[in-house]
Amino acid sequence: MVNWQSINTLLLDMDGTLLDLYYDNHFWLEFLPQRYAETHGIEKHQAHELLVKRFSETKGTLNWYCVDFWSNELGVDIAALKYEIKHLIKIRPYVEDFLNQMQDHHPQVVLVTNAHRKSLSLKLEATGLAPLFDQIVSSHDFNKPKEDVTFWSDLQQIVPYDPASTLLIDDSLAVLRSAQSFGIQYLLTMHQPDSQQAKREIDEFPGILHFDEIMPK
Repeated sequence: MVNWQSINTLLLDMDGTLLDLYYDNHFWLEFLPQRYAETHGIEKHQAHELLVKRFSETKGTLNWYCVDFWSNELGVDIAALKYEIKHLIKIRPYVEDFLNQMQDHHPQVVLVTNAHRKSLSLKLEATGLAPLFDQIVSSHDFNKPKEDVTFWSDLQQIVPYDPASTLLIDDSLAVLRSAQSFGIQYLLTMHQPDSQQAKREIDEFPGILHFDEIMPK
């Protein structure tokens, strides 16, 4: 599936790709609505409906991923709440083995995430993965999400890479479409970003269930 001889740069998403998306889905759809309901004196189902509506209005924008934005909007400390359930942050199967193999294989390995720096710091602290990347980039550094096609040219200013020899692995189809429009040659998605949800059937991009499927031989 991957000809590693053709890959000089590997761009890796974090949530739903290297880490189980269950933590994020549980936080935004279960834990936060419960705390929001308690804070504002409403039923959890009301809080859930209200929050899902507000989330959908910002999806695909940088605010959708911004801890500070939601803290201000909702009147709760999102970063502190995320910390409360940090025990749910889990590395996906074979990720550490894969990243260690990449160190030996010598492509440029870059973590490229839409996660806010506060979320990113929490997850890197919880997982210890930071030393396995050559660089770590948050889209908040550019004030635009990966869904914006101009993100990929901005990225080249701090991570010199040739789109023709670059592989991006990301669970978001919108992000993969953006990268494809920019000209990134090799694209892979994840069939099951959240381990507690069913496997996705995706034909638009090739995909993997786990990283053992693309280990260099």
